[in-house]
Amino acid sequence: MNIKSLYKHYIKHYLVDTDSRKIRKNTIYFALKGPRFNGNKFAEEAIAKGAMLSVVDEEKYATHAQIVLVDNVLETLQELAKFHRTQLNIPILALTGSNGKTTTKELIHAVLQTQFKTTATSGNLNNHIGVPLTVLSMLPETEIGIVEMGANHHKEIAFLCSIAQPDFGYITNFGKAHLEGFGSLEGVIEAKSELYTHLKESQKAVFVNLDDAVQVEKSKGIATVIPLDATIDLISANPTVLVKFKDTLIQTHLIGTYNFSNIAAAITVGTHFGVSSQNIQTALAHYEATNNRSQVIHTNSNTIILDAYNANPTSMKAALENFSTLEVAYKVVILGDMFELGEKSNEEHQYISALCEELGFKEVYLIGQLFAQTKTHFAKFSTVAQLQAHLKTHKIQNKHVFIKGSRGMALEALLETID
Repeated sequence: MNIKSLYKHYIKHYLVDTDSRKIRKNTIYFALKGPRFNGNKFAEEAIAKGAMLSVVDEEKYATHAQIVLVDNVLETLQELAKFHRTQLNIPILALTGSNGKTTTKELIHAVLQTQFKTTATSGNLNNHIGVPLTVLSMLPETEIGIVEMGANHHKEIAFLCSIAQPDFGYITNFGKAHLEGFGSLEGVIEAKSELYTHLKESQKAVFVNLDDAVQVEKSKGIATVIPLDATIDLISANPTVLVKFKDTLIQTHLIGTYNFSNIAAAITVGTHFGVSSQNIQTALAHYEATNNRSQVIHTNSNTIILDAYNANPTSMKAALENFSTLEVAYKVVILGDMFELGEKSNEEHQYISALCEELGFKEVYLIGQLFAQTKTHFAKFSTVAQLQAHLKTHKIQNKHVFIKGSRGMALEALLETID
């Protein structure tokens, strides 16, 4: 079955699924494979659960009239998304960056959906599977699409752009993330700037933070450059961000001065698409981060800032510097290992532990095998469980607690211990 024929089936219900455990009625099930699973095995099960078709790439599983055999399931999914994009007559905004892209995506979505039917990346499904799924989730009634793009190696952003074909782009920043794949900060800049290259070659538009010299330089030559609104003012961030927009104060639920540019981007994008000032203000005032991203949690005796969604040296530094400025008496810092830093790993973990000393933090707990190798007087624990055991007899009370680390550290488990 070719892509055009498969597309005729897809547009009957506009549903695709890749998880055989969560099959929706009349969906098309794509039997993806990975190092530890083979979706082909569940092709018949998906049909039994209500799937209209199952797409497989191993002949022995093509046992049913509703099971379609292709050369490569993943490539077929991607090609279907590409074809669907050609049928969508809507603007699509692509977002990437080292830090803040998910938050920025959700802020922009919150603003735009006050006046438009928008479809945005779900969670952080921003890779070679997530992007095609996002494009395929855009329905005939969708008016604006928002696609988050992540990458941990070169040419990945370029490939994702070939699927989503964005009309607008925004890069939040360039930081020390995924150094294992990119090699250096220069490598990060080169890889993320593949979005700029696409926009330049397709003569599209880009939103640019003029305070970021790299953005300004790398975006040169793009047909339309839209600067972030310079009239937006940061009033305070103690701890949540208060901004001034068109003579109106907007009290957000976001933590840290580093979120100011994310807010400014949402305001600028909203303004560009004609969202009213009142709707922008309402959307930003009501937006609350979830999923361990800069969440403020009030326990019986403590205030916890949970930022355990992800971490790299750049985001860790910004968050620690911001936490150091909070006007509160007693502070506790809990940090978990940062992953995918390659040969820079020891150097970057040592830098962060030294930064904690430089910023004057007194009570710091470091967790993980990477922080364990640092030279510091701060308490170190190999696992989250070890720190939990320690905190049962050394309780944290009446303090502000900042928690940050890579997703794989699962630091949110500490909430069970800190009350």
